[in-house]
Amino acid sequence: MSSALQTERWPELPYAAWRPTYETLHLWTQIVGKIRLMREPWLNHSWQVALYVTARGLTTSPMPAGARAFQIDFDFIDHVLWIRTSDDHMRQVMLAPKPVAEFYGEVMEALIELGLGTPIDTLPCEIPDGIVFDRDNVHTAYDPLYANRFWRILLSTQAVFSRFRTGFLGKVSPVHFFWGGFDLAMTRFSGRHAPLHPGGIPRLSDTVTREAYSHEVSSAGFWPGGGVIDYPAFYSYAYPGPEGFSAASVQPREAFFSQDFGEFLLPYDAVRMAPDPEATLMAFLQSTYEAAADLGKWDREALECALGTPCRPRTV
Repeated sequence: MSSALQTERWPELPYAAWRPTYETLHLWTQIVGKIRLMREPWLNHSWQVALYVTARGLTTSPMPAGARAFQIDFDFIDHVLWIRTSDDHMRQVMLAPKPVAEFYGEVMEALIELGLGTPIDTLPCEIPDGIVFDRDNVHTAYDPLYANRFWRILLSTQAVFSRFRTGFLGKVSPVHFFWGGFDLAMTRFSGRHAPLHPGGIPRLSDTVTREAYSHEVSSAGFWPGGGVIDYPAFYSYAYPGPEGFSAASVQPREAFFSQDFGEFLLPYDAVRMAPDPEATLMAFLQSTYEAAADLGKWDREALECALGTPCRPRTV
């Protein structure tokens, strides 16, 4: 891969420089995600709330609205939020520097104009000391350059995660974006029940957390960073964490187990700067999954298969 193409697919995302945009965009995705939450029936592990990566940004996918359906899309090329209905009506909200309160008001007004008024809980999820959306005049930043870079990382990550996902016959989640934690994630399941999760995630009901972790998982994702991790990173964890998991040998050499987070982390820059970013990320996904599956005594023979190939059905 040429260096120019690699830079385009895996662009630099300096945490300190893009953090103000990150914090604002996190809250904007929560507003849109909560609309989906109010419109969709509950699906196991909260899968009904997630957003999905598109060729231009992020989408809710179609949501029910009586005899109609509607969809909300973040477009990080033209920097527009689109609200489109199945009966050919639409509204747009520009993605530009503005307070969260203003963005919230514009989105809610657009929904009302379309006959889709949807009240939501206005207190952010999974954010300690969050400000209710309609009063948040603190978070106002939006740099289109960094928003576009973040989306392009999601797009490249989606491709690798989607390929990795094909090597599993057991229950596996979609590759989806959780607006609570602001991360792109994919989860494999052993098929066995897990012990009751202790909960305790800020501004997230323990009931929701315990349902999400009702069964044993090996989960991986991409997260822009925060707290003691002031850089974007890929992560991988197991729940419950089997004995010896934190000491497992994983790839590549830049990966490490974070005691603060209880999961393996691979700095994004280690992938971005690798000669083959996709292979480097695949090695991280595979080795951390194998550590979880082997130490957790998963039935790997029954759960796994070869990676998928276009137009070639799996031989049985």
